[in-house]
Amino acid sequence: MNDKNVASGAITRAELTSQPEIWQQALDLDERHRTLLPADGENVLVVGCGTSYYVGDAYAYLRNDAGLGRTRAAIPSELDWIDDDEHIVVISRSGTTADVVELVERYQGTHRITAILGDTDTELGRLCAERTVHLGFADEVSVVQTRFATTGLTALRASIGQVPDTLVDDARTALAAALPVDPAEVQHVVFLGHRWTNGLAQEAALKVRESAGFWTEAYSMWEYQHGPISCAGPNTLVWFLGEAPDVVADDVRSTGATVYVNDLDPQANLPLVHRLAVDLAALRGRNPDTPPFLNRSVLVTD
Repeated sequence: MNDKNVASGAITRAELTSQPEIWQQALDLDERHRTLLPADGENVLVVGCGTSYYVGDAYAYLRNDAGLGRTRAAIPSELDWIDDDEHIVVISRSGTTADVVELVERYQGTHRITAILGDTDTELGRLCAERTVHLGFADEVSVVQTRFATTGLTALRASIGQVPDTLVDDARTALAAALPVDPAEVQHVVFLGHRWTNGLAQEAALKVRESAGFWTEAYSMWEYQHGPISCAGPNTLVWFLGEAPDVVADDVRSTGATVYVNDLDPQANLPLVHRLAVDLAALRGRNPDTPPFLNRSVLVTD
């Protein structure tokens, strides 16, 4: 394939529109993969960077709220401690994220570690060869993650019985729905979440930033009126991932901003966010397949 003949954003668009089918594959994972993920009663630490951290944060809230065991998510560079009894779950599309590799090397002799990877022919694939949930079918060519992240979340939600029967159909609905706003008319997008959807809000904002270089923010829904709302105005879209209580939504509307909420599963909002991100990128002359200053894997060194 000649890259010069591929339209800008075509790779990302093809990958994001494949999400319903890819999520179904995650739901159909064989039992061996399911049993690698944390069991009821285990204490869990989910480690990842960027998108992977936000996925872990969403899962941690869901698992805690379901009473399945203390669960937390962390960025490896900000991790202060690891308890002796924690089952460590690392998430990495590339399998090469340097600070995640370093953490696994440090704790593989003392802790149970399970990896969720897009590519097993990598350093993390070798380190976690006996305990890898391989989501190679969800891996991507685009620098910007769409389907790998949501597929990882699907597998994690399924492992704790937190996937509604409507999830895949909701993703299809999101791919067919009208965008919440005309991309040419918006200048500022805010995503609001609550508990498990806080991670989704952060991930949604990151996707629009990465893809389009666009002004986005993300907050806990109940924190938005404590200052950030002062930036809202007539060209702002405030997107609720889940419920939109009147006490918050009415204050947002008073700024002139557009309030958007739908009845889809909050996770299924992400394909709709991805579509908005790609369209915003096109308007700004930016290729979301290869955003500036980004790579598929960040190989940081001290």
